[in-house]
Amino acid sequence: MTIALALVGSRTMRWAVCGKSAVWLAMLVTGLLPGAVRAERMTPERLWQLGRLEGGTLSGDGRWVAYGVRRYDLAENRGWSELHLLRLEDGADRLVWDRLESLASVQWTLRDGRPQLLFLARRSGQEGPAQLFLLDPHEGEPRQLSNFSESVMHVKASPTGEHIAYVRRVKLDPTINELYPDLPKAEARLIDSLMFRHWDHWHDYSYSHVFVCPWLPDGSLGEEVDLMRALRADCPLPPFGGAEQYAWSPDGRELALTMKLVNNPAESTDGDIYLVRLESPEERRCITHGMDGYDMEPNYSPDGAWIAFHSMAEPGYESDRNRIMLFDRATGVIEELTAELDQTTHHAAWSSDSRSVWFESELRGTRQLFRIALGHREVRQITGGRHDWRLCGVSPDGRWLLAARQDMIRPEELYRVPVDGAPAEVLTHINDGMYEKLELPRVEERWVRASDGRPLHCWVVFPPDFDAQRTWPMLTYCQGGPQSQVSQFFSYRWNFHLMAAHGYVVLAPNRRGLPGFGQEWNDQITQDWGGQAMQDILAATDEMMAQSYIDRRRIAAVGASFGGYTVYWLMGNHQDRFCCMIAHCGVFNLESAYGSTEELFFVNHDLGGPYWKSEELRGLYDRFSPHRFVGNWKTPLLVIHGEKDFRVPVTQGIEAFTAAQVQGVPSRFLYFPNEGHWVLTPQNSVLWQRVFFDWLARYCRAATDGSQP
Repeated sequence: MTIALALVGSRTMRWAVCGKSAVWLAMLVTGLLPGAVRAERMTPERLWQLGRLEGGTLSGDGRWVAYGVRRYDLAENRGWSELHLLRLEDGADRLVWDRLESLASVQWTLRDGRPQLLFLARRSGQEGPAQLFLLDPHEGEPRQLSNFSESVMHVKASPTGEHIAYVRRVKLDPTINELYPDLPKAEARLIDSLMFRHWDHWHDYSYSHVFVCPWLPDGSLGEEVDLMRALRADCPLPPFGGAEQYAWSPDGRELALTMKLVNNPAESTDGDIYLVRLESPEERRCITHGMDGYDMEPNYSPDGAWIAFHSMAEPGYESDRNRIMLFDRATGVIEELTAELDQTTHHAAWSSDSRSVWFESELRGTRQLFRIALGHREVRQITGGRHDWRLCGVSPDGRWLLAARQDMIRPEELYRVPVDGAPAEVLTHINDGMYEKLELPRVEERWVRASDGRPLHCWVVFPPDFDAQRTWPMLTYCQGGPQSQVSQFFSYRWNFHLMAAHGYVVLAPNRRGLPGFGQEWNDQITQDWGGQAMQDILAATDEMMAQSYIDRRRIAAVGASFGGYTVYWLMGNHQDRFCCMIAHCGVFNLESAYGSTEELFFVNHDLGGPYWKSEELRGLYDRFSPHRFVGNWKTPLLVIHGEKDFRVPVTQGIEAFTAAQVQGVPSRFLYFPNEGHWVLTPQNSVLWQRVFFDWLARYCRAATDGSQP
């Protein structure tokens, strides 16, 4: 008899075998024999079965860890959250609440002399906005504290437990119908200035303000006070700012807020730190006057002597080196703590003795944790390995850290990290069950020579069944940003594990213009978008093409945002290296993009300003704009774009698709009417992956007869 066996992976194999041998072989391969293991691979659907770690926070006594897990139901196209409480002394993990519509602002606070867990949640079936809850880890169910009638976010209890701060939207601008009340059905906007839309939403006539209310002894909340009353400004700064952009002083009498009080928000990065006293909130004191780059994320030292904050020196440059600055509260003097460090820093946190600061930083294709001492300014790297680490907490004695770790193969889990170099201990096991069944890709670090002779770092991801004696199709991944490192991130869209599981070797170069390799390397993309960065990608591709196991006829270029720009630029300049291309939310026409994007400070810095400013700039736009090279287009192109992407407006994708269609280039346009720069809903995301891999299968997969795609 003949038995057809479909093996895990991209290929279907058939055997013509007879009798008992055929049955035995079929059972062995399909995993039906006792003890047989049936290998599985990552799929788009399995990506959405993974639990996603939310937060991670350590109690003040170092005994408890609270964290959330976000899970999704693909059929229902929605997600829910779980709240977990982990007791460190014995590893007991308690599921506090399941099926929460939302979970946020999970934090520990002292109440009645004991650590209590405060969090913002909306339960399944609950009417109205999310509410505040308090949980004693030694007792039973959480109890509700608030009865908010409007949505609040970014909740922070004061260190003394006497007040609670939170962010709420405040409407200050009139709508068209309020301006013309006799036209209640008019549908229009009157726009008098820029930043009328941002990232993925139109301005809604309101602003994010920080409020404070008393937390009374009986647990109820008192009357709220708007610390930003009448200000047409936001704290946190949109679009990505969170609770890290404001902070309580240790005595609970003052808050430090990040705000951008400028007349030209679309062209300025001049965020500043303002101090606000509870007794006189109208008297705001700016401590970063004259520092015109981004200043944000204030953090008071436990002894109250200092405020640490992050600062970028160059105005208008959103990807400048992020420094850690120290503000002396007694003298008002500001000094840089990281002056000798040629790295950018993130999320500075104090040690309990106020003598050192912990932080995250990109480093050669990874993200590591560091400590710097205030006295001698010695920087010490705490973590290592091919991982991205996220700092979640510091133990009271400073001997270990609570941190989340991810890599290209696995999403985040929480770890206890000894600072003495001992091995890290995994604390959570959110996705162990699925990973026990999966065949895993292999990640390799590789250094190649760029066209100018500089060493160029690359990650290479190999399929689970990689065999160097065979030939494999390859994907050259083009990173976005532009200034955003190709690190050990686990993306739920640009997922290298998933790409390798489909049988592709993945090449991910850390081309010019990325952090983690010194500020000079990071800055070299400025006003050189189509220059050395493109040559870096081509050099890395050429190096891999020279490997015997790479099929030179089947190499694709894929990327999003600036990576999408890269794909469009390569479409006209790749000299037949690539068999097909995929561009997601990419910039196609630099001139039209300048006139339709929202954060003009970004293009003013990276491109040098508007194209009409000078003949030199006009020449730069002409030299680097992908639309100038469409006459060379012949490579099959998949264009993906979302209607609500206001950073790179959808017309960029439409222009690129039109150019391909008019010239008869094989092309397809995947359009999402309700997605922005990212595709965030479950079924849309799975559709994205299916169309992505279908396009690659058409033009980049190896044919069984050896013919061209």
